[in-house]
Amino acid sequence: MQLYEIRQCEAEACQFRFPVAAGDPAGARCPHCGTATALAATPQAGGAPSLPTAPRFTRLALLLDNIRSLYNVGAIMRTADGAGITHLHLGGITAPPTHPRLAKTALGAESALPWTQHRNSVQAVRQLKSEGYVVWVLEEGETAVNLFTTPLSAAANQPILLVIGNEKVGVDPEIVALADHVFALPMSGVKNSLNVAVAFGIAIYQIQFRSG
Repeated sequence: MQLYEIRQCEAEACQFRFPVAAGDPAGARCPHCGTATALAATPQAGGAPSLPTAPRFTRLALLLDNIRSLYNVGAIMRTADGAGITHLHLGGITAPPTHPRLAKTALGAESALPWTQHRNSVQAVRQLKSEGYVVWVLEEGETAVNLFTTPLSAAANQPILLVIGNEKVGVDPEIVALADHVFALPMSGVKNSLNVAVAFGIAIYQIQFRSG
C-alpha cells in the first residue's frame, strides 16, 4: 500500500501545506515558492471501516445507459463496489472495465464486479425485466418522485435493476417507460441536475444504507 505524508513549507511567509507520497523527492521543496519543506503529519493508512456495511438490497444490479465520460464510468464503478452493487450492465457507448484509462478513477473496482456489455440498453432492460427484475430509474421528469421521501417497497431479496443515464440526454425515454419506479434527487439551487457520478453516489447510498 502506498504511504503518504503531509509536508509544509518552512518559509514563514508561505507555509504551503500539501500531501505527497512518502519518499517522493518532489516533497522536499515547496511547489509554490521552492523553499525546503518539513514533515508536518502522517495520515493514517486506509483500512476497513468500523461502521456497519451490510447493504439493504443484496440483489441490486446497475445499468449505465450510454455514459460518455471515462471519468464518470470509473467513479461510478468505484462507488458501485462500495455500495454493494452485484452486477454492472454497460449499455451503448459506456466503456467496459477493460478500458485501460478506467483504472485511474475506478482504483481496482473495475476488476471487482462482474459485468455485461450490451449494444442496446432498452433491449437489456426488457430482458432483465422478463427475468424478474424490478426496474428503478434515476432521472428527472414528471413521473419522478423524491428518492429521499419515498418508501422503497421492493423486498430485500428481490432482484432490482437501477438505471442511470447519459450526461446530456439522461436515461433513454423507452427505459423510463419500462421503469417500475422513477426517482429524482431534490435540488434547491439554480441548477436542476448534478454530475451523473455524483448523483449516483448520493442515490445509491440513500438506497442501500439509510435507516428506516
